[in-house]
Amino acid sequence: MSDERFEFSRRLGQAMSAAGYEPRPAILFRLFNARYAGRSVSFQSASRWLGGRSIPEQDKLQVLAELFGVAPHTLRFGDAPRVAEPRAEWNAVGARERAVIDTFLALPPRQRELVGELVKALAQADRKSTR
Repeated sequence: MSDERFEFSRRLGQAMSAAGYEPRPAILFRLFNARYAGRSVSFQSASRWLGGRSIPEQDKLQVLAELFGVAPHTLRFGDAPRVAEPRAEWNAVGARERAVIDTFLALPPRQRELVGELVKALAQADRKSTR
């Protein structure tokens, strides 16, 4: 068993316990398949996740994280600090615009997509009205 898979299984078990579920494959199997929109996973898959023998694919990891109220990144990798580029200063925008952008960045991907489509439509309408 690799350390990575073992650590994932430990975090998954902890997340289940913290959410009030006993970390057992039968429970994970039932909960996961009730929530997952794709093809059902087998009891053996749930057992491998909890037993440290495999790590689920990203779409399944997202569902597990939602089920147990943890961030997908934390469930997959733990609380290790993330490597990121430093945020650049935005001198061209004010505090209000920065707050709007930060709120936008906190939205789920589908809602970000919808906001992007709305902004694009508004910009196109403004260009047409100024012609």
